[in-house]
Amino acid sequence: MKRVWHAIAEFWRTTDRWLLLFWLFASGISMVFLMGIHHSGLMTSSKLVSQAGAIVLGLLAALILANIDYNTLLRLWKLYVPLCLLLVLLTFTSLGVEEGGNRAWLAIRLAGRTLSIQPSEFLKISFITTFALHLSKVAEHLNEPLHVLLLCLHGGIHVLLIQLQDSGTAVIFFIMFLAMIFCAGLAWKYIIAAAAAMMAGLPILWFFVMTDVQKMRILVLFNPELDPDTIFQQVRSAAALSTGGMQGTGIFSGSHVPVPKAYNDFIFSFIGVSGGFMACIGIIALLMAISFKILHNSGSAKDSAGRLICVGVFAMLIGQTFINLGMCIGLLPVIGVTLPLFSAGGSSVLSLYCGLGLVLSVYKHSHTGLFSKGEEGSRHII
Repeated sequence: MKRVWHAIAEFWRTTDRWLLLFWLFASGISMVFLMGIHHSGLMTSSKLVSQAGAIVLGLLAALILANIDYNTLLRLWKLYVPLCLLLVLLTFTSLGVEEGGNRAWLAIRLAGRTLSIQPSEFLKISFITTFALHLSKVAEHLNEPLHVLLLCLHGGIHVLLIQLQDSGTAVIFFIMFLAMIFCAGLAWKYIIAAAAAMMAGLPILWFFVMTDVQKMRILVLFNPELDPDTIFQQVRSAAALSTGGMQGTGIFSGSHVPVPKAYNDFIFSFIGVSGGFMACIGIIALLMAISFKILHNSGSAKDSAGRLICVGVFAMLIGQTFINLGMCIGLLPVIGVTLPLFSAGGSSVLSLYCGLGLVLSVYKHSHTGLFSKGEEGSRHII
């Protein structure tokens, strides 16, 4: 028993305590709001239990990953990358399940229950580790045309693969790719050229790539009368947010404006109506604190791979946050992006906790000797 307590004490001493506490606090608050949604009859009890189970499993995964040197995890990419890719590819077969208009799920029968997993969520973590490794390997030759091309292929394959099943998740992959390659030191000439190419490619994207449904989700933002059904969720979300006032109507009051998928993509609307403007500001502030704590940790990483892992997790978290908030307040089209740490979704929760584990691993293994004497041990004290 003494060994267990010693291990716990040692972990607590060497981990990023504030990040872990902020993260757990966010998960705890999310469960309270989800219980309020369940109390209002807008969510089944099974989803609530699944969310709690995902948080527990996610925390265990994060603690395990935090205690493994992230460079060891990078070297083991041949073990988990093929598995993640295989699971994504299986969604294109008869094993794939369609939810919310996207065929991005697999149904698994376990203990008499059918569980749905979204493999693209785990591919996010796989991409962060492999792309960080790739960038660190070519750091000295990053801006040579061949390496830029290979890096773009690395990112492009992931984005295009996910785009075939879920455009919202594909956007998050693209954000992670941009953030990581930019922070790795990509020359401005490539950035400017890429921006120009993207602008020139917008007509091609609109006329030849995007579906009619995707186009309509954008058009109704400017003219809701074009298709009231398409913008119905956002109209209800705006109505809910407008009725919350400063302090809200109460999480368990039951007097809430019903919003479809309030437990998932539109949980922020429930936070607004039940907790009011103050709760919305508090949730945003908490997510910003978590995001920028991760970004701050990138600055104290011992190598470029660790720094880029933190940047990748930061980009995933901040990208999902701003896109989801934009969806809920009607500034961005609905593309199925959840509010990280708050929306219900077992795969999303597990993925985010794995991201936390990677960041904690970078922190711990970049602060070896933190409490020892000498310049090297005190250089990164925060």
